[in-house]
Amino acid sequence: PHAPYPSGTFMYPYQGFDVVEVWNGQWSSDVPWQADNEAALAEWGRSLAADIRQGRWRPAIGNSDTHLEDQIGIPHTVVLADELSADAVLAGIRAGRSWIAASGAVELSFTVSAGQHVAGIGERLKIGSEPAVVRVDVRGVPSGKVSFHTGKGKAYRASLPDTGSGTVEWHTSAEDSAFIRIEVRDLKGHMAALSNPILLA
Repeated sequence: PHAPYPSGTFMYPYQGFDVVEVWNGQWSSDVPWQADNEAALAEWGRSLAADIRQGRWRPAIGNSDTHLEDQIGIPHTVVLADELSADAVLAGIRAGRSWIAASGAVELSFTVSAGQHVAGIGERLKIGSEPAVVRVDVRGVPSGKVSFHTGKGKAYRASLPDTGSGTVEWHTSAEDSAFIRIEVRDLKGHMAALSNPILLA
């Protein structure tokens, strides 16, 4: 929605769209995360809380382009599907069971648990008044930063070790927000991964 060329900004509401591309391939440098992506992510993030309250939210996706050499797959959407078929992949995208990676070197696992119940990306977890444990496992982002985002904005931030592999846990409740999503940025502050939300009820 914020392509960096004249008339490249999408000026209409997202109503009627199934997903929003918040991360597009680089246009003019070797940096995979640029200002147009930051603007698209901010706009999608601001609308997420209102959309969830209305009962229909639009998942975020990321796609590479072919503006530059060796650009395919930087970034790409990782879909959590029941099987490797077109129908299952599309169902995973529609449900928001996906996350976006800067490259194939980045791995991510994101869950929220309460008692014996666990939910993953794009799923809903009924937790009532129980405390919820948010867990993120990241690989491939040395000295990166993981931030947890709710309807109130950035709620928590933690550092990853120099090895690039680590686990971060955070505790919250449904009273604090109706959802949690995460962002992982590298040492230079460029996006390495971001997720669709896990919904809390």
